[in-house]
Amino acid sequence: MSYDVYGIGNALVDMEFEVSDDFLSRNNIDKGLMTLVEEDRQDEILAKLPSGAKRQCGGSAANTIIAISQFGGKSFYSCKVANDESGKFYLDDLNSNHVDTKLTADTAPSGTTGKCMVLVTKDAQRTMNTYLGITGSFSDEQLDFDKLKKSNWLYVEGYLVASETGVEAALKALQFAKDNNIRRALTLSDPNMVKFFRENFNKMFHIGIDLLFCNEDEAMEFTGAETIDEAKEKLKSFSSNYVITLGKNGAVSWDGSQYVEIKPYVVDAIDTNGAGDMFAGAYLYGLTSGKSVEQSGKLASYACAKIVSRFGPRLDLQTIKEVHKEILG
Repeated sequence: MSYDVYGIGNALVDMEFEVSDDFLSRNNIDKGLMTLVEEDRQDEILAKLPSGAKRQCGGSAANTIIAISQFGGKSFYSCKVANDESGKFYLDDLNSNHVDTKLTADTAPSGTTGKCMVLVTKDAQRTMNTYLGITGSFSDEQLDFDKLKKSNWLYVEGYLVASETGVEAALKALQFAKDNNIRRALTLSDPNMVKFFRENFNKMFHIGIDLLFCNEDEAMEFTGAETIDEAKEKLKSFSSNYVITLGKNGAVSWDGSQYVEIKPYVVDAIDTNGAGDMFAGAYLYGLTSGKSVEQSGKLASYACAKIVSRFGPRLDLQTIKEVHKEILG
C-alpha cells in the first residue's frame, strides 16, 4: 500500500473553550501563542473552565493528515499516545478518519497522553496551553520506515523542535526521505517555536526542504525581516517552494520560479484554530492529486474559510465534499 503523505508530529487530545480576553489576562496566559505547560498548570486552568468541552484527536500535523484523508488522500501518521482513556480515544479518532498508524491500543506504553487546551476569544484568536505528556518523548521508535518508503511526501510538524528526541526523529525521517527521493514538507508551526528553537529548524533545513508552510508572523520571526516582501525573498534560500498564509489577505506561494497569489474567501471568522493545519492539508492533497499550485492554493484557501467560520480544527465530511466539488469539481 502506498501513501500520499506520511506525517510525524505530536499526538494531543484537543479541548476547545470560548473565553474572554479578561480570562486570559487574569490567568497570565499569553494570547495568540502556543505555550508548553506542566500537567498541574493545565489542571489549574482546566478547573476554571466549564466541563463538557468538545474533544478531538489533534496536534498540528494530525489535523493536516486527517484533512488529507478526508479529501480522499491516503495518509499515515506516526505519533505517541499512552494506554490511558485519552490515548484510546485518540487512536479511535484516527482510525475513524481512515488514517493509518503504527501504534495500537494494545501496544501503547504506560503514561499520560498529551492534551491541548485551545482557548478561543471573540476576535477568533486561538491561544493554546499544551501539556505534552508522553508525546514529549516521541522518538524514532515511533517511525515506520517501510511505510515512509512507500509515501510520496513526508510532512514534519515544527512543534517537534521543542523535544530533543522529537528533533532526532524528524532528522532521521527527513534524511531517509531524502535518500529515497521522497519529497519533504515542513511547517514552522508557531512563532515561539521559531524564536526559541531556531537551531533545530536549521538542522532540518540543512537536510533539505521541498515545501515550507508558515504564516506571516513565523516568516518574519524566522528570517528576521522587517517587511513581508523581505521575508519572501529570504525564505527562497531555505526551501525550493513555500507558502506563507496571510490571514484575511489570503496567502502567497513561491513555486520555485514565480510567486502565486492565493486570494482569500471573505467570511466572518469566529475561530482560527486549525486554519493553518487545514490549509496545509488541502494544499498537499491538491498537489498529490495532480493539481497545480494555483488549484491547490484555491482549494486550501476555501477550506480555510470554512474552518474559521465555525468552531474546531476540523470540517465534517459533508463540508469537505462541498469544498472539493466547488473548487475541483
